[in-house]
Amino acid sequence: MSQNKDAKVLLVVEDDLGLQKQLKWCFEQYQLVFAEDEASAIKQLRRFEPEVVTLDLGLPPDPANATVGLGVLQQMLKLAPYTKVIVVTGNDDQSNAVRAVGMGAYDFYQKPIDPDVLSLVVDRAFKLSQLERENRRLAAVVKPLDGLIAASDEMLAICRMVEKIAPADISALLLGESGTGKEVIAKAVHGLSERSGGRFVAINCASIPDNLLESELFGYEKGAFTGAAKQTPGKIETANGGTLFLDEIGDMPLPLQAKLLRFLQEKTIERIGGRQEIAVDVRIISATHQNLEQMIVAGGFREDLFYRLSEFTINIPPLRERTGDAVVIARVLLDRYAKAQGLQLRGFTESACQAIAAFKWPGNIRELENKVKRAVIMADGQQVTEVDLGLVSSAVVEEMPLNLKQARDEAERRVVLMALGQAENNISRASELLGITRPTLYALIAKLGVQTVADSDVLAGG
Repeated sequence: MSQNKDAKVLLVVEDDLGLQKQLKWCFEQYQLVFAEDEASAIKQLRRFEPEVVTLDLGLPPDPANATVGLGVLQQMLKLAPYTKVIVVTGNDDQSNAVRAVGMGAYDFYQKPIDPDVLSLVVDRAFKLSQLERENRRLAAVVKPLDGLIAASDEMLAICRMVEKIAPADISALLLGESGTGKEVIAKAVHGLSERSGGRFVAINCASIPDNLLESELFGYEKGAFTGAAKQTPGKIETANGGTLFLDEIGDMPLPLQAKLLRFLQEKTIERIGGRQEIAVDVRIISATHQNLEQMIVAGGFREDLFYRLSEFTINIPPLRERTGDAVVIARVLLDRYAKAQGLQLRGFTESACQAIAAFKWPGNIRELENKVKRAVIMADGQQVTEVDLGLVSSAVVEEMPLNLKQARDEAERRVVLMALGQAENNISRASELLGITRPTLYALIAKLGVQTVADSDVLAGG
């Protein structure tokens, strides 16, 4: 191997030692790696993961394995599909060169070698490889919904789901534990809908006493009850032309469920103490942490209302099931609260990031937010530690699949997401943390289907 350690890797598969020496000065701008047969070619391909390979189709037959020439090419493309393979053939072997290009080789070149021409072909291959890698990176960058930051496949799938249902004027039911961001998702649905010019009105059915919830929703006329000094529109009427978000719908009392169902059917309301029917055009998005289907069986929730509210259902996973999200969200929160306090903190220590990733977060994003606020106040140095967060860094032992490849892929995915989170999506810094090259990290990202994230606001608990 040539000594230009900082240069791009070029793998030369060639058994002619004289030609190898000629190519050393021809490609001195690259880090040259040589292989003389099929076995060493595959070994060097796995070890160095070169962007470009020159492959001599006239390698001598391998007595232990007949897959030489085109067979080696096929194996290389299977192992490294993004690698640009330039096949080198003799003058009388043009048919195999054409076949090689048809199989996926980037280009072919015929001997005898003209260094200038071959150098031009190799340089073009490297430039194309760089362009394709950048295109793959840009394609993997996902800007989540406004108000949401997510690195996990689970939340990015929900983002795509929201983008699809938002234009459709249907009711949506958001299910998830407290603090997982249900209100943020509801606002995103509203913001991407044709009702975005209207108001987004939210009401928490669990935070208002049962005897007041009806007047909050439907409004009341002057004199309807003691203290009703003036006519007051309710939340439903206020949201006319926009979206009404009914948080913790499972806590709505049964009599009021019947009245809400009638509104959903008739699209009209009557204020308390009034006789006039008022037409209201509003989209309903509801949310709960409870199991409404179990409540239906127990008689605590109306089945007909459930089907009216759940024309589309979105299950929002808890933070502990969003691989990589906790560290990413914690970084955004840290920047936000440090600026609010006039402090300049340079992120989390490595052990703090590990503690954040390992913790189960039973309180989800609300709990994470509280921990980060505490850390901003408690931090003595420029970096926040796990002690500042009130967390103990510990390894997480989880049940892993018995399939070795699947277990390895899941482990790699978790480590890559953690590194990207710590490096704030900076590929160079993430590759340094992982102890691998940038091309290797790009290949891992593509292989594992990991998606990087554009800067955005944080997902607040709701």
